[in-house]
Formats: sequence, C-alpha cells, structure tokens
Amino acid sequence: MKKRKSTNKKLLASSVLGACLLATASGSAVRADGPGLRGGIPISHVLLISVDGMHALDYLNCVSGGYCPNLAALGNNGVNYLNTSTSKPSDSFPGLMALMTGGTPRTMGVNYDVAYDRALNPPLYTTGNGLPGGSCTPGGTPSGTTTEYDEGIDLNQNLLNGGAPGGDGGINAINPNYLIRDGNCNPVYPWNFVRDNTIFGVIHGAGGYTAWSDKHPSYSAVGGPGNGTNVDDYYSPEINSDTANFASEAPPQLVIPACIKSGKPYLPDQYAVSAGDTYTGSFQDIQCYDGLKVNAILNEINGKNHDGTARAPVPAVFGMNFQAVSVGQKLIYKDGPSVPAPYTLKGGYTDSIGTPTGSLLQEIEFVDSSIGQMVAELKTQHLIDSTLIIITAKHGQSPIDSSRYIPDGAPNDPATILSSYLAPSENSALGPTEDDVALLWLENSSDTAAAVAALETASPASDNIAGIGQIFSGPSIGLYYNIGDSRTPDILITPNIGVTYSNSKKKLAEHGGFAHDDVNVIMLASNPSFNAATVTLPVETRQVAPTILKALGLDPYSLQAVQTEGTRVLPGLPLNGY
Repeated sequence: MKKRKSTNKKLLASSVLGACLLATASGSAVRADGPGLRGGIPISHVLLISVDGMHALDYLNCVSGGYCPNLAALGNNGVNYLNTSTSKPSDSFPGLMALMTGGTPRTMGVNYDVAYDRALNPPLYTTGNGLPGGSCTPGGTPSGTTTEYDEGIDLNQNLLNGGAPGGDGGINAINPNYLIRDGNCNPVYPWNFVRDNTIFGVIHGAGGYTAWSDKHPSYSAVGGPGNGTNVDDYYSPEINSDTANFASEAPPQLVIPACIKSGKPYLPDQYAVSAGDTYTGSFQDIQCYDGLKVNAILNEINGKNHDGTARAPVPAVFGMNFQAVSVGQKLIYKDGPSVPAPYTLKGGYTDSIGTPTGSLLQEIEFVDSSIGQMVAELKTQHLIDSTLIIITAKHGQSPIDSSRYIPDGAPNDPATILSSYLAPSENSALGPTEDDVALLWLENSSDTAAAVAALETASPASDNIAGIGQIFSGPSIGLYYNIGDSRTPDILITPNIGVTYSNSKKKLAEHGGFAHDDVNVIMLASNPSFNAATVTLPVETRQVAPTILKALGLDPYSLQAVQTEGTRVLPGLPLNGY
C-alpha cells in the first residue's frame, strides 16, 4: 500500500485561534482544524473504555434485560457494532496494543504478554515470574529469549504500586534488570518493544495532554516508541499484587462505599485477603481494584491528575480497562466457603445464550454504574457534548456456554508434548504461551515439521488428548504473521471450543484464542449528537486508533500500522469526511 504523508503539522497550524479557544475551554490544545462531527460541536476529548471480556452479546443482553441502564443510554446516542473482532491472538497485551496502534500482531510485533523473540537477549536477572536471567554480549549474536511484559517485571509485584519508590506505580515500578535486552544489551522498555507508534505518541506530539490507566506498569507500552513520556499521566495499580496490601496502599478517596470502612480503604472479601490472593481471585475485591482506576478517570475529567493531588488539563485522549467482567466470566471462587448473595460461587453464564450468573451480573452492573459516574461527571464539567465515548474490549472470553469448558493442561497440552523441541526459556518457570491457544517457539525452527508430526502422533484425531482444532505451521503461519520474523511462532495451535491448556481449577473460561467467543466484543461509539444506529459489517478493534485521531482532527495516517495495513476509520460515524 502506498504510504500517505501525515498532515498533522498542517492541521495544527491551520486554525491557531480555534486551537487557543479550545485549549482555554478544555485544557487540551490538540484540536485545530475541527473535522469532528458533521455540523456538531467539535470533538476535543476521547474517553476510551475497555471492558475486558465483554462480548457484543453481553451488551445486547444487558440492554434488553435492563441491567445496564447507563450503557443503554449511551446506545441511545451511539453506533453499536455487532460484528467486532479483537486481535488474534486475543490476549490482553495484543488486544490493548491493537486499540492503540491500529495494527495486528503481524506489524506491531506484540503476540502475547509472554511470547518470544529470536533477536533479543534475556534479562540481566531472573524476573519475578521466573523468566531466567542470562548473559548478553554487546554487538554479539542475540541468543533469543522468552519475552515478558506483565507483573513479573515489577520491582515488587506483591505491592499495589508495583514497588515504585515514593509513588503509586506507573513506569517507575518497572525493574530494568528484569527487562529483556537488545543487541547492545540495553533493556527494552515496554514502549520500545512495540514496533509501531500509537495514538498517544501522535496526540502527545501534536500538543495534546494524554492519560491512561491499566492493570500493569508494563502496559505503559501504550505510549509507543520513545522515552516513555507519550502518556502524560499513566496509572497502573498492579492487579496481581497481594490484596493484603490494599488497606495500607490504596488512596482513601475511593468512590465505592463497599471499599471503605471507618474512613479507610477496606476490601469486603476478607477470605481472599487472608488467603493472600490477588484481586482476580475475588468477585468483590476486583470491584475495589477497578474502582481505583474509576477514581482516576473522575479526577481527570475534573481537571486533575489521576490521584487528584494537582490540577491538570482534561486529556485529549484518556481511559482505562475494567477487569471486573472478565473475572465474573471465568472465576470459580476458592478462597472461602461462601460468597454473599446475590453473588454465586461460580461466575460465567447459565446457558448458551449468555444469561449471566449472579456473580457476573454483579460485575456487569458495577461496570455500568461506574461508566454512569463518568458520564455524569462529563455533564457536570460541561464536557459531554465535546467528548466521544468509545466502549469496547481488549478481548472476549471463551466459552460463553460454561458447560463446554475443558481444562486440558499438562501432560496433554501441546507444550508438554513437545517440551523437548522448545527453546530453553520456554521450559522455564515462567512457562510457554498457552491459554485457549498455544504459540510455540522451538529451539530450532528447522525441527518444525518433525515437531508437528510428533504432536499429531501424540494427539491424533482418533484420540485427541490435546483437544486440537487446527495446527498452523510453515506456510500457514503466514496467514497471521510474517514468515521469518524473529517474533513469529513456529507452531500455532487453536484448540476445539472450550479447551484450555492452563489446567486451572479456578476458571471456567479463558481468552487468548481465535474462537468466536474469544474475539467478538462490544463496540459502542457515543456522543449526544449521534443518532442511534447498528452496524452489522465486520469491523476490528484496531479501527479504534484511526477513528480517535480522525475525531480529534488529526491524520489517521500518522499511525505506521494504518499506513502498512490500511486500517480504516470505523464506518457509520458522523465525522467530517466519512
């Protein structure tokens, strides 16, 4: 595809007076030409929300069932996309970066939070999750290494702030000694692991103020290549930290009454706290965790930084992810003998049409109420008309029909069957890349045909112990990746519906795979000037990135992945030129 030259500098110079007026009114100077809405108030802000796990079906059901009134209200002035697909694989990391880059794993180089790169070197020290440290010779031939961008690179993954000295997390919680290293043995920070630039880099570079909140310090990758400053206000309470630290680390100004006791932070599920569980192990405590990020959004709408301690511009682009629905979809509660009504010990769904269990219903209602708070604050600050709200998800969750979940881990999973073929770091304590998908990197790619044959022998169609649906290798890998790329897996296995290789007894669903329930997610774009509409054409979450730039009056072709892959703005929106 012929690459189009970006025109952002021209856009920003075309109406200096208009930009100054908008900067005065909203605190953001990103907009200048105002393509925005046809005949409406120009868009000055985009609020992007990822409700991780939420399917398009979940939105249809909650609207018709009356248990998401705030989302339904956004739909009254919104465009709903029924046939939306996330990245493939549908892991959180590529799912997030698709939203930010406009690209697929093929171009942005992000396959999973734990993956592999033959052109990089191991970290200096073994990470918190067990990725082995190793040697590195500057200018030498890289040894290849498993790549890790999750809680394992935190200074202290047990702490809510990731161990950041004198702060509440963010990029200061990243331990550079836990980062994989490039050919010169320099640590590869998350934002430089991503090969393509992001909306945060474009908007920040154009003078806009940016903010984002997510579940790991490592997800500061959203800023894209640079020095780590493309996100002006990045907040990342560590989701996989010990809940016992919540009372001492959480800020006191929480917006959820259940998470405050005697004026201090408090987690309602004390069974989980006593068990030393993370926030993903409790239907109740995950709401307190997400509430920290909801607090950040409300502060940012109100013209403050995420913790409310200083004045700041209202961001041109900002948002967060919710974990509550994802936990509600897949958790089987194990930390105590019971849960309070109307919660249920098992999350997920009661049938194949997506009727939520009591616990999942509570999570959906919590997310809906939180989004309602954000909308109310936008109205209070007179920002609702100039804000485009996009509700989507990094990933879905499979299967919706919980009765079809099959925990099929070791010794029957592909990585265990092929352990003798795998690259050494793939057999480490961190483990291989397996959920309801398997991405395998071999020590020698030349052994791929032999490894596939061994897998088919161990798990033939007549005795399919690994639950294999399809095996991609050799030329067929090119359907999803660039053959010969240092990050391209040798073998990709998509299992039968419901099969998950984690073997977890605490889950009844998972994501990461290519199945319909993994990838079909909510996509709702809303503004008071929109008419309600439903789009049935296939779209992808990566189309959010160019849509955000177009809405803010910036050139979608500023994004490298948009140039390379031809990613289009979402159809059906009343934006000038579309």
